[in-house]
Amino acid sequence: MVIASTALSSLDLARWQFGITTVYHFILVPLTIGLSPLVALMETRYVRTGNEQWRVATQFFGKLLLINFALGVATGIVQEFQFGMNWSEYSRFVGNIFGAPLAFEALLAFFMESTFLGLWIFGWDRLSPKLHNLCMWMVALGTNVSALFILAANSWMQHPVGAVVNPDTGRAELDGLGGFFEVLSNEVLGTTLVHTISSAFLVAGAVVLGVAVWWMTKAARAGQDYEARELWRRLTRFGAVTMIVAGILTAGSGHLMGQVIAREQPAKMAAAEALFDSEEGAGFTALALGGSQESTTRIITVPKVYSFMATNDPDADVMGLNQAQEMYEQTYGEDVNYTPDVMTAFWSFRFMIAAGTASVAIGALALWLTRRNRLISSHHLGIAALWTMWLPFAACTSGWIFTEMGRQPWVVVPDLADPLSGVRMLTADGVSTIVSPGVVLTSMVIFTLLYAALGVVWFMLLRRYVREGVRTQTEESVALVRASAPGKAPVLSFEY
Repeated sequence: MVIASTALSSLDLARWQFGITTVYHFILVPLTIGLSPLVALMETRYVRTGNEQWRVATQFFGKLLLINFALGVATGIVQEFQFGMNWSEYSRFVGNIFGAPLAFEALLAFFMESTFLGLWIFGWDRLSPKLHNLCMWMVALGTNVSALFILAANSWMQHPVGAVVNPDTGRAELDGLGGFFEVLSNEVLGTTLVHTISSAFLVAGAVVLGVAVWWMTKAARAGQDYEARELWRRLTRFGAVTMIVAGILTAGSGHLMGQVIAREQPAKMAAAEALFDSEEGAGFTALALGGSQESTTRIITVPKVYSFMATNDPDADVMGLNQAQEMYEQTYGEDVNYTPDVMTAFWSFRFMIAAGTASVAIGALALWLTRRNRLISSHHLGIAALWTMWLPFAACTSGWIFTEMGRQPWVVVPDLADPLSGVRMLTADGVSTIVSPGVVLTSMVIFTLLYAALGVVWFMLLRRYVREGVRTQTEESVALVRASAPGKAPVLSFEY
């Protein structure tokens, strides 16, 4: 441990620790954000139609939501401790601003989520159906309000607005009440919020679809036609529609988000295209190898696409990495490499797009395969559906890696519209000056092992309850119900 700590600085280890814990945590976050409104919608369908299958679906996916929510809370607590320890200089400089949306998230959104989730769990037989359904809608509102405030804090780091530097303390502070509203109306926040929430619906839709297809194939092969058709096929199409709509919104908001990034963080988007020199009508490169201007080889480039993505003008001149470096050097000094890791930005950007697009295609395929009351009965398709659930998770993770790695070496990116405001910070300046590399390494190892254990628990719990599925009536009992009450549909039962 001592040898390793001498090989890496506190800055390197602090970045690794925050990256590891954030990726772990963010595996859980989009599923909670996306699944809570879907569960609320399932229950709404049950309340309005009285269709028992929607109640079964609500309780089944509600249990998966509870598991995910609990593990998400456990893995998220560590994030805040890191701000006060490994990144104490960052917290000292921007705490007045960064702490405001985080406080709102904890005091308003989190308590809303936890309170109404508790009412929903224990209120099945104690609250009226509409009031019980309202509780889950409040949970869904809480999760999305929570996303709003967390993204407000992160978007401010990407594009600091509403802040001034206090000359007496040397700290960045909110520019009064108006500054707080500027933080909440940040143009980066608007596109990021839509992009994040729509991608969360893509994740949740993929989970609903994957589980539903797997169970549909099992039920169809077992001759349980009623369960396969009335429950799992219904949920398959529900998940597929969610994925398609969410995918379209994700792509559209991502396009707008990319244009904002190209204006505010030109080096990030240039790295995403491995574009070293400014170019008119710049193309989109499908494949690039290398990492530096001398060694990078761009393969399969589609002309003018990147210029269109960045500006809506296919012939526009877009900034390259060399020109971005010169711009930052002239304004902020010449002793810093302002170019982010090119290959990390390049490949994370492409993997995000590829995995997200594949997820939407899977949703469209499932919708096609279940058209005209058809069932999916292939065992191989059922297994494939489970494996494809991970694609939108991977897309979201890649998106966050691109977002955070692409803004390096800044932890607070300067506002190009006000370059001399002083509201900026290099990542190297944000790390604690008193926490030793050995301490950071020890905590990183402990948290990594702890998160790995929690990840195993999360996976095993989800796997267990997905495999349990729902209890349905036997064919004999269905026949008896139909014989004794003609026209009455069989009822699916579920133990909660």
